[in-house]
Amino acid sequence: MPQFDIGLVLAGRYHDWLLSGFVVSLQLAGMTLLLALPLGMAVALLRLAPFAPLRALGWLYVESIHNVPLLAHLLFWYFGVPAMLPEGLREWLQSGNIELLCAVVGLTLYCAAYMAEDVRSGIRAVPAGQLDAARALGFGFLGAMRLVVLPQAIRITVPPLISRTLSLWKDTSIATVIGVAEMMAQAARVESDSFRSAEAFVFTTSAYLAVSLAITAAAAVFEHRYPVRPA
Repeated sequence: MPQFDIGLVLAGRYHDWLLSGFVVSLQLAGMTLLLALPLGMAVALLRLAPFAPLRALGWLYVESIHNVPLLAHLLFWYFGVPAMLPEGLREWLQSGNIELLCAVVGLTLYCAAYMAEDVRSGIRAVPAGQLDAARALGFGFLGAMRLVVLPQAIRITVPPLISRTLSLWKDTSIATVIGVAEMMAQAARVESDSFRSAEAFVFTTSAYLAVSLAITAAAAVFEHRYPVRPA
């Protein structure tokens, strides 16, 4: 019976495979976060817009994302969307790293829908008189939101957004189903090549845990330094 040997994945080619997957997972989470946050803020503003058609558009986006599993989103973008594109464009996309692109698109749209609700809750927590006062001073809706309401709402929204980032980090593991060479995919590759699953997944679990704890620590530091006080 083989003994547990963590050194197997701490050096050599297996370590390189796992480290490469770890970097891809970080890149996937980072790109998604940078794209999802502004999109989520835009959707939150749509949900609160003074015009009913815009509110309906924001509601439709959020509900269509919330009621479909993330796995289905990723499979749709990887298998469904390319099949609907012209052949030339499809071949061009498939000649590159289409797996990573589809993962970023799917995760961004999925994450942005949840971030939109977090931001909307933060905006609604700002006293309504703030928006009314800004409008009375001559600001339009977007101007009042950008200069008066959002700066206050963001401070309220940061803790749930950090929690959402933690969920995003863990959700990157699902990208393995469409062939992204992230950490779970590389762990499976190591296990398949070496038949040493324990070492591979101990490394992977430890990496996920370390980043998750770092995100949790960042949330705790922020909440301690900038506590949200009732208005």
